[in-house]
Amino acid sequence: MYRGSYFCEVLQEITRDQAFTILPNWRCNSTDEFCRKLGPFISVINSTDESFNDVGLYMQDVKCKTLGSNKNGFSVSVSAVFRAVVLSENRHAAWRRSALNNMTMVSEGIWNSSSGQLCMVGCVGLVDAEKISCDSRICLYIPILFTLEQRRILVGSISSVDDKPLYSPLSFEKLLRPTELWSQFRNSQPSYSYTKIASARAVLEKYEPFGFRTVVKKSLLHYLKWEDKETYELSESLLLEDLTLNVPALGSQASGFHVQMEIISVGSFFVWDLSRLNGANSDTEASYHVKPEVTEKKLLVNVSALLALSEQTSSNFSALSVEGIFDPLVRKMYLIGCRDIRSSPSWRVLHETMDLEDGLDCLIEVIVSYPFTTAPWFINPSAVISISSQRTEDDPFYFSPIKLETMPIMYRRQRQYILSRKIVEVILQILTLSVANACILSQIFYMNDKRESVPYISLVTLGVQSLGYTLPLVTRAEAHFIQRGSISYNESYDLGNNLWFIVKLQVVISLLLTLRLCQKVSKSRIKLLRQAPLELHRVPSDKSVLIATFLIHLVGYVAVPIVHTSRTAEIRVKSSMIPSRTSGSHMVQGWEKDLQEYVGLVQDLYLLPQVIGNLLWQIDSKPLRKFYFIGITLARLLPHIYDFVNPSMDFYSTFGDIAIPLIAFILAVIVYVQQQLNYEKLSRALIVGRVRLLPRASKMYQRSPSKSL
Repeated sequence: MYRGSYFCEVLQEITRDQAFTILPNWRCNSTDEFCRKLGPFISVINSTDESFNDVGLYMQDVKCKTLGSNKNGFSVSVSAVFRAVVLSENRHAAWRRSALNNMTMVSEGIWNSSSGQLCMVGCVGLVDAEKISCDSRICLYIPILFTLEQRRILVGSISSVDDKPLYSPLSFEKLLRPTELWSQFRNSQPSYSYTKIASARAVLEKYEPFGFRTVVKKSLLHYLKWEDKETYELSESLLLEDLTLNVPALGSQASGFHVQMEIISVGSFFVWDLSRLNGANSDTEASYHVKPEVTEKKLLVNVSALLALSEQTSSNFSALSVEGIFDPLVRKMYLIGCRDIRSSPSWRVLHETMDLEDGLDCLIEVIVSYPFTTAPWFINPSAVISISSQRTEDDPFYFSPIKLETMPIMYRRQRQYILSRKIVEVILQILTLSVANACILSQIFYMNDKRESVPYISLVTLGVQSLGYTLPLVTRAEAHFIQRGSISYNESYDLGNNLWFIVKLQVVISLLLTLRLCQKVSKSRIKLLRQAPLELHRVPSDKSVLIATFLIHLVGYVAVPIVHTSRTAEIRVKSSMIPSRTSGSHMVQGWEKDLQEYVGLVQDLYLLPQVIGNLLWQIDSKPLRKFYFIGITLARLLPHIYDFVNPSMDFYSTFGDIAIPLIAFILAVIVYVQQQLNYEKLSRALIVGRVRLLPRASKMYQRSPSKSL
């Protein structure tokens, strides 16, 4: 138990705004009236069927004063107010309540470092001050050694000092929460003792898979294991992080449940024991290598954890203390579980049951299967938890086997992979934007030499490109490499302001250059109109091009989500499954998500308006430079090639990553053919039998003779 010099600080942290659990009097063998009493508090709890499930105990106004020290240690004077409350009321309000009544007990006493125990005398505060009773004794201590059966960080009891007590001793406790240990036990050096490893080995031998399939998996796939790090403790702490689960469960049996696997210890490493990492001695600084000569048994790691469900289940428990073995070769934990059944509806059954361990049912087998660390996109990345009772079906504490599958989880290395992948994506964005800018500049120089063909460049094509460069600046979306399944701009793990500044600068340059193209096309059409003000039909207009393009994309926007409905629904579910480390992240849902994805498709098919315009205007020139439209097309297709090589849960399937580049490539080929052959030659070439696919050339858009545009 704790005997350190920070007893007051530790006690205040444990008791702050948190209620103790009052234990049922399951060992009481007296009358029901005697056993149902809530200790010295003037209240009889009949609604809980003697289990005290809906009652908690607060320890308020804890004050300490050091009395002095001697050769046996030192003593601390402690005073506090114990308040019993109904847990259904607001806990924050209950904690801040200060009035004394028949559910409060004012107490004071001495804590001695030699014994590690705090003993106090308590006075129940009544409304009628004449009936105040000070015949209660409170004793509590803070354990620092934990086992499967001992998962409490505070243990106490309230009993009567009278020879003929009016109530049964009332026990209370506060259970271990791994996330609280670092602050509360920073100087106490808590430890964990494994007591059920032999039983866990029996479970391993019972369920360990063996066969050709297992051998192949062991040789091809990677598993969670100790890593090559400077200290054993650091390796254990990293494994502890990967084994922790905090995800929703799937399936009808677990609908609405949230699974938490809080690891308490891995090997000799106690949860969040950062001080040991900082003070690791030279004896443990040798790296741990998983070499071929290491036997499978040496790779087994002792683990302990708290397995909890966020809601009550039909199996009569919502939390299990577990301890056992983790086998990295088969990515499974073989565990023995203990559930607290002291709050059973019938405490007399508990009293008569002989195979309980201090009110705990430890005849439970738990197997946790973790996904592989490699190939997370091709193999189901979910954890599977199986819980079964070792009792016979006629036993009152037997429960039917439970099997839970979690939503996909992500390991630390996979998060690091996403970070490195994100950096690669940013670099690729810079490269593709640089290529795009070079293509646009070449088109500007080309337009200076080929002024007669400038009016026949579609403004809709340039507008689509401008839209693609404007959206990243307005919505903070990513240009070009919009990875549908990866982290967003706000979750970019601080990639560096310099990289993002370069990307944004490149986008601004691309936008300005594209707007310059629009300006030159508009001016050329105005000059053409001035030369023939009475022949408006000879000046190319994008009105029909815009209408045709809009109708085509409107049909596509309606058709694509229908075709991909099942996949889109699946992707959205899977995207929400992966836990996010950024609490302020915003996830676009529904039609907004579809619209954002389809806008990307419109940008990929930016040459569609130019193809339509070339047909309507019956061009006999080359308005677009080959380097321009081929280069821009390749730059737009690189993200799809990247998606195909690095599959992600995006809006479009793998088929889409092939079909979209193919369509864009076909559009580029059509533009090339339209410019190489004038419209008249093209219409004569596209004759099948007696059917002419294109109408005869018209003189509507025949250029008027001019000296200069």
